[in-house]
Amino acid sequence: MLPPIEHRIAEEIGVSPRQVIAAVQLLDDGATVPFVARYRKEVTGGLDDTQLRTLEERLGYLRELEDRRATVLASIEEQGKLGAELRAEVEHADTKQRLEDLYLPYKPKRRTKAQIAREAGIGPLAEALLADPALTPETEAEQYLNAEAGFTDTKAVLDGARQILMEAFAEDAALLGELRGYLHEHGLVRSAVIEGKETEGAKFRDWFDFQEAIASMPSHRALALLRGRNEGVLRLTLDVERADADAPHPCEGRIAARFGVRNQGRPADRWLADTVRWAWSVKISIHLELELMGELRERAEEEAIRVFARNLKDLLLAAPAGTRATIGLDPGIRTGVKVAVVDATGKLVDTATVYPFEPRRDRESAIATIAALAKKHAVELIAIGNGTASRETDALTAELMKRHPDLPLTKIVVSEAGASVYSASELAAREFPDLDVSLRGAVSIARRLQDPLAELVKIDPKSIGVGQYQHDVNQGRLAKSLDAVVEDCVNAVGVDVNTASAPLLARISGLNATLAGNIVEYRNAKGPFRSRDALKDVPRLGPKTFEQAAGFLRIPSGDNPLDASSVHPEAYPVVERILARVQKSVRELMGNGSFLKSLKATEFTDERFGLPTVQDILAELEKPGRDPRPEFRTASFREGVETLKDLQPGMQLEGVVTNVTNFGAFVDIGVHQDGLVHISALSNTFVKDPHSVVKAGQVVKVKVLEVDIPRHRIALTMRLSDEAAPKRNDHGSRGDARGDRRSDERRSGGNARAASSARQGQDKPAAGNALVEAFARARGSK
Repeated sequence: MLPPIEHRIAEEIGVSPRQVIAAVQLLDDGATVPFVARYRKEVTGGLDDTQLRTLEERLGYLRELEDRRATVLASIEEQGKLGAELRAEVEHADTKQRLEDLYLPYKPKRRTKAQIAREAGIGPLAEALLADPALTPETEAEQYLNAEAGFTDTKAVLDGARQILMEAFAEDAALLGELRGYLHEHGLVRSAVIEGKETEGAKFRDWFDFQEAIASMPSHRALALLRGRNEGVLRLTLDVERADADAPHPCEGRIAARFGVRNQGRPADRWLADTVRWAWSVKISIHLELELMGELRERAEEEAIRVFARNLKDLLLAAPAGTRATIGLDPGIRTGVKVAVVDATGKLVDTATVYPFEPRRDRESAIATIAALAKKHAVELIAIGNGTASRETDALTAELMKRHPDLPLTKIVVSEAGASVYSASELAAREFPDLDVSLRGAVSIARRLQDPLAELVKIDPKSIGVGQYQHDVNQGRLAKSLDAVVEDCVNAVGVDVNTASAPLLARISGLNATLAGNIVEYRNAKGPFRSRDALKDVPRLGPKTFEQAAGFLRIPSGDNPLDASSVHPEAYPVVERILARVQKSVRELMGNGSFLKSLKATEFTDERFGLPTVQDILAELEKPGRDPRPEFRTASFREGVETLKDLQPGMQLEGVVTNVTNFGAFVDIGVHQDGLVHISALSNTFVKDPHSVVKAGQVVKVKVLEVDIPRHRIALTMRLSDEAAPKRNDHGSRGDARGDRRSDERRSGGNARAASSARQGQDKPAAGNALVEAFARARGSK
């Protein structure tokens, strides 16, 4: 038998079985990952949220495996075919694939040609020819003629025998495992254009004649090929490298060796060799190709989902501008610029629409209106959406600030990805029933500058647009992964229970949409919560929910200062012991870093609260309610650089990372078109994972390497010593053809239209043309 599930998981994630057993018990009892990671460190031995998420995922897989194992054993036993050896193999199958291989010969299936032949009594012939190739197939077949069953001549009988052997070969678990391993190690995915699709599928032209090892194919490239196949442009096959295309496939030799088929000139040797060839080409190769291509897709999807999740986490935990009155500008040309003013708490206090651009060109009135709103509401920040007319609106705002130096304004261009989704949502309609949809977008833009996390939780994570190939992956798995990221981020920061929206509260450990709505209704009816204990009066918020949620819900101006911290109410007795020992009030102790550092955590532990909890409490008392997010900082876009035509190779600019993929990072430098820093240009040292160098939302300095205006592409580098390439002319020419390659890597979110081939090639210089050769070869799409 295999070890218990908990022991297998413990070995996989490198911890003790005791830790896993404890964590599984907590999760099974309804505890959430954030709660276990933060408040049950003694129980789990300090497993963090990443380990717990992995544990949770593997637990689900292995439990499904055990359920399937029980079903398989019951099915085979019911057939009376479960011998001791087969039982042992099934009980030791450690993956779903291995289990299904073993079950394949016993799996109920439609009546096959092999079954029909066996029913006609031809099975002994197949066994005899395989065991003794010295027999003459045609002579032996005469003994098995069966007109009633449809086997009227020796050819039909031998075909039936062949079907029996082919099925036996294709259902041999050991052989399938060997062939699968060989193809995974040596297999090549080959793509070719479907005849007649050359023009229609031009965006896939790099893949019209392409091959790459299946084992090492990157996620984005695999998904590009699969997209090309799904769109009816590419034909994909799985093959191995062969010196002679007409020579037998290497896998045929492995099948022959497994069943002792050799060419020694005996009467049945040729017939058996043909049976092996047919078994491979008609049955096994098709089965394994479907399976391995499916595994490639799963592997690619997992990586794409992981990339999206990491980017989303970085975006959600981006630095908040804080509680400052803010104007949100949703740029537009013909339809005007939508203006929304929110106060320091994010409450909408005023709106307007101005028309500074074509066709009205009422610039003076626009500046006067925005200035008046800023003065009236003591606005400090102006958030400008980065969509159409963003730079024009940014220039308008710069002119406003120049004319009104008395207004203490700071302007920031922010991503408006997902703002339109929020504007048209049921949530936005409930929050602003009388507000025009377009103005709701301006509100969202303003609020996401004040607090990205609080605003972005209102939007489906898939609409935020920081993924690669997000529409090509399993949407259920993507949603589950992104929901876990949102949950972890919200609980890492905590929320003010008296100001948080229902969508934000719903992401708190232990809460759901119903309970979050109940909290908001109770707050509206009874007034602000004065203590965490008062949460127990909220309808349907029971003791278990309170335990899970209380530590993440903050009351900054409540009766008990500890309610504003991440100290869990269950641990307040520990704080009381500390206060009794040091003879200070909680207000005197909180924030007194030098004094708190002098305390020994070991002196305040007990049977329930161990060293990890006490250390966390002392750290929280030192910096109560601390926000784990970085300090707010903005990028300064260069004056006069507003469009692609303003860019020159060699320019050094500041920008904001908008998306990080496996092949590099996209950076907004203020020209309505994100540029790409290829993975080879992120650092002077080798970079395996771009996320180790940059994060979404990070402000970076870059140099322009190349600008391709016709195809809207910008090649950037963070290695400021790199040399730039000559600027392309209006026809996109640099005097060579190396920039004409199109890319499969299409950016699935934001407004970027550049992408990268991601064939990393980091053994070559990344500057100038070398980077361009690795640069994006196709436009992205939302």
